[in-house]
Amino acid sequence: MVEWLWLWWLIGALVLAAVEMMTVDFTFLMLSAGALAAMVAALLHAPWWACIIVFGVVSVVMLATVRPLLLRLLKVKAEARPVSGAAALVGKPAEAVTSIDEHGGRAKIGGEVWTARIEGEGVVPPGAELVVTAIDGATSVVAPVTANPREV
Repeated sequence: MVEWLWLWWLIGALVLAAVEMMTVDFTFLMLSAGALAAMVAALLHAPWWACIIVFGVVSVVMLATVRPLLLRLLKVKAEARPVSGAAALVGKPAEAVTSIDEHGGRAKIGGEVWTARIEGEGVVPPGAELVVTAIDGATSVVAPVTANPREV
């Protein structure tokens, strides 16, 4: 039985890695690394109790050091994900194609003509420079770049 102890640690590491694939929390991955370290200890003919100590120490060290780094990396990559679709238009420059007030109008955003309404009250004339502040369904909400909208 002792000569096959490494195999039990390998099976444990594989099971923990499989559980990690379902959770993606990096906890079971750290435990799997501890089981692999215990497997190496068993291959070096360490007694079973020493393998358990190696498993515990390596798992705790991995959970305390490597897991926070991996979670931080995952968070940074998630935040760096590019914005696409209508949400990508917020903050983009626009140009009034028709007069735009709080009830509607048309604006050209990135080469496409959108239904638009002004943010707040007032009217902007055709040709005015605007910035997209929000997307409300299929309507862009715009605001003048420079001065307040003038009353018509």
